[in-house]
Amino acid sequence: MATAAGNPVPARVRTAAAWVQRWRHLDKSFWVWILAIVLLVVLVVNPLLRLLIVSFQDSTGGFTLSNYVAAYSRARHVEALWNSLVLGASSASLCLVFGVPMAWALSRTDMPGKGLIWVCILGTFIIPPYLGAVGWILLAGPNAGWLNRAVVAVTGAQAGPFNIYSMPGLVLVVACYSFPYVFVLTKSALDLISSEMEDAANILGAGNLRTTFSITLPLVLPAILGAFILVFLEAIALFGSPALLALPGRFHVVTTQLWQFFEFPPRVGVASAYAMPLLVITIVLFWLQRRLTSRKGYVALTGKGGERRPIALGALKWAVLGYCLFVCTLSFFMPMVVICQAAFAKAWGRGFSLDNLTFANVYFTVFENQLTRKATLHTFMYAGAASVIAITLAMCVAYIVNRELVGKKTGHLLSFLTMAPFVVPGIVLAIGFYAAYTHPPLLLYGTAWILILAFATRFLPIAYVNSSAAIRSINPELEDAVRILGGTRFTAIRTVVMPLLKRSLAGAFILVFIPATRELSTAIFLYSIDTQVLSVLLFDKSDEGNFEMLASIGLILVVITVALILLGFRLMGRDFMLRRTAA
Repeated sequence: MATAAGNPVPARVRTAAAWVQRWRHLDKSFWVWILAIVLLVVLVVNPLLRLLIVSFQDSTGGFTLSNYVAAYSRARHVEALWNSLVLGASSASLCLVFGVPMAWALSRTDMPGKGLIWVCILGTFIIPPYLGAVGWILLAGPNAGWLNRAVVAVTGAQAGPFNIYSMPGLVLVVACYSFPYVFVLTKSALDLISSEMEDAANILGAGNLRTTFSITLPLVLPAILGAFILVFLEAIALFGSPALLALPGRFHVVTTQLWQFFEFPPRVGVASAYAMPLLVITIVLFWLQRRLTSRKGYVALTGKGGERRPIALGALKWAVLGYCLFVCTLSFFMPMVVICQAAFAKAWGRGFSLDNLTFANVYFTVFENQLTRKATLHTFMYAGAASVIAITLAMCVAYIVNRELVGKKTGHLLSFLTMAPFVVPGIVLAIGFYAAYTHPPLLLYGTAWILILAFATRFLPIAYVNSSAAIRSINPELEDAVRILGGTRFTAIRTVVMPLLKRSLAGAFILVFIPATRELSTAIFLYSIDTQVLSVLLFDKSDEGNFEMLASIGLILVVITVALILLGFRLMGRDFMLRRTAA
């Protein structure tokens, strides 16, 4: 290359010119991908890395192991960890007792009333676990609980036999609101099994019960074990139910002990160290759960097109229906009845009567109580903003990975980082955000942004799973056609991809929005007086004993959730609520 005068152009100038030409023709979408990757690092990598670093730092920033010594040198701290393991194992076992028979009954038998049982299980999905705990406090509180009062009235005993403020009580409450995970995963596996192998067993003389235990259940054993692990992880990561039931019962689990580490002055280093075993247990068991459920040996054994006929139970079908209704009564009917009674009662302890009926509690909570109105507004705003951020980031990463805009190894890394919050308990993630964003340059603690970003990170995996599935459903040739006609990738995304994804994006938004409005374990560590949300307000008011107000706040959450689920059904069909479990 030479100038007009014939002098050669220096190599440095030619290189600079080439770079200018390259940047001039760079697709605008490039900057979107770069921004998405940076945001992913800020939301996922930074908090978890800070959590690990802070666990080894003293007050001056120097290296120390004293945090781990302080976290595990006291017997009550170790006892709290043991209590969490007991809670997880016991709750998961009880969930199997609840969920597996119900899944078998609805998938494989001619039991009547299947629609009613489905509605009850959906209702159990809707109720936040901590609201269910409030319902069981009204039912089985040691003195004033309705069940205890009924036993005293019938038998004349001095006191009732039930005490919800105990480990058995906590196990029951956690199982009541976790067994739907077992039900969904087990039923999905049972629905894939044809009746041919069961027919063969029956021909050889095996009865229905023997066939179920020797043929059907072994085929879905990977799904059952995977569901057990999933519920175990859910139980040890819960904060709301243990805080409402374990603290009054004078015992701790890991999550309530972590909360106490944040009493003034907060011991972030000790809390980070104490959270590490919970994080390690979660990662290992989640990996094992994925290995088990990915095997799907029952699919290979059945083949395609196998007939699936319901098992005729005869008179036994009424006993099976009775068992299903019993479980639904524990998890849905009884708690919701007493919550509604308390919400519309002048004094919940006076019982069911017309002269005790009032709409003043709900009206005051919704229209007159400034604190509740402010918390409701915050709940909607934060959940909405978090959903937009999560969906936008998830869509960008899903597009990068599925369209292979980066190398396969980089794509796998981005996918792993996007799904990483799924294996991080909400309370551990909150501690990581506290450690990462309470100091410059990103001083976010006390602002709405730390809650919004924490919610977005917490439910990013749900957004990613749905976004990735939606993008895979679009043939890349549609985008190629736009680019052949002279359009850029950004133009193809704007004119082709986004219009086709509107419905899926709306459904994914709702799937993130619903749990964000109910999230407690993350919010309890990161809120301030000016950023309180409904879930935190409900938890704070539990100490006051004003169950009428508690029930009213809970009903607001339930009504919001029901409205969103109905919208989700309209947008995405009947399997809408199952997508979060599948994620």
